[in-house]
Amino acid sequence: MAVLELEAVSKEYLTDSVRVHALREVSLRVEAGEFIAIVGRSGCGKSTLLNLAGAMDFPTAGEVRIDGQSTRAAGDDALTRLRREKVGFVFQSFQLLATLSAVENVELPLLLAGVSGARETALDRLRWVEMAELQSRLPHQLSGGQMQRVAIARALVHNPRLLLADEPTGNLDTATSAAILDLLRRVAADGKTAIVMATHSAEAAAAAGRTIRMRDGRIEPEC
Repeated sequence: MAVLELEAVSKEYLTDSVRVHALREVSLRVEAGEFIAIVGRSGCGKSTLLNLAGAMDFPTAGEVRIDGQSTRAAGDDALTRLRREKVGFVFQSFQLLATLSAVENVELPLLLAGVSGARETALDRLRWVEMAELQSRLPHQLSGGQMQRVAIARALVHNPRLLLADEPTGNLDTATSAAILDLLRRVAADGKTAIVMATHSAEAAAAAGRTIRMRDGRIEPEC
C-alpha cells in the first residue's frame, strides 16, 4: 500500500470572484522509503499539493489517500488522528514555539496526544539529529540549522508514515542545507517514512530520489 496517493486531484479557489485552478487532475503515488522533490515556479501548485497531502485542505475533485485512508471521507476526529499519527511537517520558517526549549518543542506533539514517555522519546529524537546537548536552549539561542534539526526531530517524534517538507533549506546557507538534506535522506533510507519536499532549489531537489516537476497546476511528463 502506498503511503500517499493522489488520484486525479484538482483544487479550485474563488478569489475576488475569479476561479483559480491551483491543481489540475494531479495523480501521484509515493511509497514508504521514497524521497520525492516537487519543483516548479511560485504559483505552480507545490504548496497546494502539500496542503492536500497533509489533510490540511481538501480537493475539489479526485481523491487523496494517506496510508490508505481517504481524507475526504474522514470525519473531523479521524482527520485529527490522521495528521497527529501519520503526518509530520517541516517548514522553511521552523515554526518552533519561542517560549519552549528544544526538548519541549519536540515532546509537545506527544504530550498533546497523551503519549507516555514523551520526554525520553523527544530526547531520543534530539540525539538522532545531534541536538541532545542543546536540549535546554530556547529557539532564539539556536542557529538556523540547529532550529531546523529540532523541527525535524519534532516532525519525526511520533514516527509518521509521511513527512512533508516545505522549502526546508530555504533559510539556510549551503553547508547547513547539505546537512539538513542528509538528515532527510537518512529518514528515507530507514524505509518506513515517505518524504515529499517542495523546493525551488535545484541542489535540494538533487538530494531526493525522484523529482516531480510542476507547471500551472499540473505534473509535467517525465522525460
